[in-house]
Amino acid sequence: MGILSWILFGLLAGVVAKIILPGDERMGWIRTILVGVVGSFVGGYLGSFFGMGAPASWSWPGFLTAVCGALVLLVINRLVTRS
Repeated sequence: MGILSWILFGLLAGVVAKIILPGDERMGWIRTILVGVVGSFVGGYLGSFFGMGAPASWSWPGFLTAVCGALVLLVINRLVTRS
């Protein structure tokens, strides 16, 4: 996948993760997209390590791992930014 595809894939993963785990933190769309893109990379590579989809292709298992990666990053973000 090209970088533009990764960004779109991450955007979708970030939006789905934000829908699954809504919160009261003040995260704008750009930060949500960044969490989704980074979560997509993390989840995609961890998923490929465990045999759940390859990070270089669009697939449902790959998307699921990207959403899981974005969810993990959202939880970490809440723990770090909570005062």
